[in-house]
Amino acid sequence: MVELEITGTTVTVHVTGAHRVLALREHLTFDLSQVTDVRKAEVDLRPPWVRAPGTFFPGVIAAGTFRGKGRKEFWDTHFTGQGVRIELSGADFTRLVVDVADPDVVVAQLRIAAAA
Repeated sequence: MVELEITGTTVTVHVTGAHRVLALREHLTFDLSQVTDVRKAEVDLRPPWVRAPGTFFPGVIAAGTFRGKGRKEFWDTHFTGQGVRIELSGADFTRLVVDVADPDVVVAQLRIAAAA
C-alpha cells in the first residue's frame, strides 16, 4: 500500500512497509500537470511483461517497475479492488497502479488538485 501526498503541484507517492523491499523503491514524485487520467484500477488489469526491477506473482502482487512497448509503469497492488490507476504524460513513468486505503477519496483528491 502507498500513501499519496499532494504539496502544491507535486504529488509524492510514499511506498510503505515491506512493499519498499518488494518494489525496490521508497517514493516517487510527479507534477500534477503530468496527470492525464486517474481512476480506480480494474481488478483484472495486469502489468507489462518486463519486470525491471520488482516482484510479480500473478493474481497476488505486483510491486516495482514494469516495462512494455513505449511504457514504464510503477505498480504496488494486491489486485483486491483497492487500486488507483494514474496515467501520466511527460513523467518518468507512464502509469502508476497502486493500492491505497480509500480509492474513491484518492481519485477525487487527484482530480480536484489536477483541475485547479
